[in-house]
Amino acid sequence: MCAINEAMVRLFSKSLSLTRFMKYYNHKKNFLAIPEDEFCSYETSTYVIQSAPYEYTSSYLAGSYKGPKAMIKASQFVELYDEELDMETYRKGGICTVQPMDFTNRVDDKAVKLIRKNTAQLLKDGKFPVTLGAEHTITYGTMQAIAEKYPDVCMLQIDAHSDLRESYNDNIYSHASVMKRVYDMGVPLTQVGIRAQCIEEAQLIKQSKDIHTFYAHQVRQNPKWMEEALKSLGKTVYISIDADGFDPSVVPAVGTAEPNGLFWNETLQFLKLVCEKKKVVGFDVVEIAPAKGSILSEYTMAKLIYRLIGYIAKGKNK
Repeated sequence: MCAINEAMVRLFSKSLSLTRFMKYYNHKKNFLAIPEDEFCSYETSTYVIQSAPYEYTSSYLAGSYKGPKAMIKASQFVELYDEELDMETYRKGGICTVQPMDFTNRVDDKAVKLIRKNTAQLLKDGKFPVTLGAEHTITYGTMQAIAEKYPDVCMLQIDAHSDLRESYNDNIYSHASVMKRVYDMGVPLTQVGIRAQCIEEAQLIKQSKDIHTFYAHQVRQNPKWMEEALKSLGKTVYISIDADGFDPSVVPAVGTAEPNGLFWNETLQFLKLVCEKKKVVGFDVVEIAPAKGSILSEYTMAKLIYRLIGYIAKGKNK
């Protein structure tokens, strides 16, 4: 192993013990830089982090393909002890990080099929899939595999955008159409934080009994929105979190930011409630587009991922 100079050790020792830093150096590609092999190997881990750095249809700021790697790198500075849950979550089942998917010469349907295949393998092996995406299109692949194993699954979507367009730029696999593809599968949708859509999306929501949308302005005005959103969900839930569902003051580095988003505490409170009352069978986090000179967005989402795994470990899935 390469020599580590004293300046580097002093820098990292502010947030990590020297022992953990040495392990981080050996496990630098793993989520959280988990120091013990028994809690990050595929064989012994319940939760598996898979990266899907697929970006092909971004319509505003590009760069989301860098998101999965950035979140994993940022996670290596998240404390292993969770002060809210009073535990080191990674010890409650283990968290493995597998190699990123390769989308060379794969776009649209071919990309979706690869994501579906990899997710299906995780499920077959009895793992809980946590998918870190680039653009939101990746959720279509994960949901195909999830719905095959859990036919009664419903979708909880945290997002600024409805993503219910039939197509966008003549592409039915666009990130702006991903929830229409999921809806076409017969999966009921509960959307939280929506604040940008076209009129056709709004009309579809009004017409459908299987789409329950809690707009951002309604969330601000309705103190019972969490209770109502929870009631709209079935027993089995898959969670898709688009980073732009958060307010830009919380997560600024996204492809298409929108004002009046969700804040940290209210989002975590709601997710905790979902995990306590429902069976969560997988989740993804998408659309982080890292900004040069800032780590706020990827670090915040890395902490969210770890906290959500903790909620699941303590919740109805136990």
